Amino acid sequence: MLKGKVIVLGVTGGIAAYKAVELLRLLTKAGATVHAIMTRSAMEFVTPLTFQTLSMNPVHTELFNLISEREIGHIALADRADLFVIAPATANLIGKLANGIADDLLSTTVMATKAPVLIAPAMNVNMYQNPIYKENEARLKDHGYLFAEPARGMLACGWEGEGKLQEPQAIFEAAAAALTGKDLAGERILVTAGPTREELDPVRYISNHSSGKMGYAIARAAWRRGAEVILVTGPTCLDPPFGLDTVAVESAEEMRAAVMERLSDSSVIIKAAAVADYRPRQRSDGKIKKSDQPLTLELVKNPDILGELGKIKGERILVGFAAETEALVENARTKLTEKNLDMVVANDIGQVGAGFNVDTNIAKLVFRDGRVEELQLMQKEDLADLILDRVIELKKGNRG
Repeated sequence: MLKGKVIVLGVTGGIAAYKAVELLRLLTKAGATVHAIMTRSAMEFVTPLTFQTLSMNPVHTELFNLISEREIGHIALADRADLFVIAPATANLIGKLANGIADDLLSTTVMATKAPVLIAPAMNVNMYQNPIYKENEARLKDHGYLFAEPARGMLACGWEGEGKLQEPQAIFEAAAAALTGKDLAGERILVTAGPTREELDPVRYISNHSSGKMGYAIARAAWRRGAEVILVTGPTCLDPPFGLDTVAVESAEEMRAAVMERLSDSSVIIKAAAVADYRPRQRSDGKIKKSDQPLTLELVKNPDILGELGKIKGERILVGFAAETEALVENARTKLTEKNLDMVVANDIGQVGAGFNVDTNIAKLVFRDGRVEELQLMQKEDLADLILDRVIELKKGNRG
């Protein structure tokens, strides 16, 4: 995704400058080479040594310094960059860029680059709502500049509202999207993720070990590639992905209702959720008390969301998942046929590195024409992109 990419990280003067340190860590962890440019005001909040230590590259602060004997600093950085990220970006810097003012190293380098520029504003809520600022932001957007819109919350100045720097993970996602081809533009992809919970009483429930990591990875990858994404998720410990329409549900019946409500405009459905097959026939209003007598639970089947979708999918691409402990391919083929799927992502949860609560997976992709694509151990992020590659191929085949 970002491996081998050169990113110039511009840091301007604001209390949120400390968050740029975490953003730098995320970028370098993803394999990017990061060169930091700090304004004089930024150095009042965070020292250049912090950025130099984490990036393992010199931090650039002066307009007239040479990077080497032959390289003019701002031109060399502008030419090297695959992406420019400015976080935090003050109203002052955004105003300068919008009006073509280049009077320090950061503004000069941005003006000289042909790389995409992603701006993450951070400022007082009244500054953010000022019509002059809004005009400057609109002008930059008209010229193709990208924005990671600020969050709403308590600001360092004591005010509450818009203007809070977006979280580093969200800015990272926007940076990854800026460097990703938009081969899914125009698609509306519905993804389900995580487990469902079927309550026994106000304290206990039936569920499974799904972490939601695979479904979330698919949703993020599809958004980066230009799709409009709806994520219907059961309870997880994961943060909602940036930029998506995320719908949180608890039970299988709630998940069915959320999926069916959002089905009509979707061109692709990827059902990565681990939906509970059964639920208690009756939920106790009070906590079921422990006793010496055996407890018998009567269970009834939950709705088969995937099977129902298969009956009404029409021209949509429908992808299912199969987590098995035996006869992996045979069970996946049965599921594909019975539920009218276009592809099944099957994994043996008994294998080390596959299945629930890990960042990796070992999958086999099973197709309607009988093909089975065997994959090696890989990160779920990489598997997500591969699944989407196959979805694009399936759509081309349908059109053909």
